[in-house]
Amino acid sequence: MTEPEGGPDMVSFRELARRLVADGVVPQITHQRVSTIARTDPAFPPVVVIGRSKAVDYRLARPYFATRKSRQGQRTDLKPPSPE
Repeated sequence: MTEPEGGPDMVSFRELARRLVADGVVPQITHQRVSTIARTDPAFPPVVVIGRSKAVDYRLARPYFATRKSRQGQRTDLKPPSPE
């Protein structure tokens, strides 16, 4: 199966963070935060390991970050447990 625009646009987490800010998708983000989100969010786009670096397709990551709800600074340890 071929990609519609010539294949994926694979970028490192560092480049992903830089592009997201440059494109105005997010006001600020670090590659460390991208790495944390990739590890903890199952909805994160597929990650490819290249040597010691990790890469993701920018064409999948951009819409993910554009629709992601930011919880910056929100303390989750103060919320009462949800009744189940």
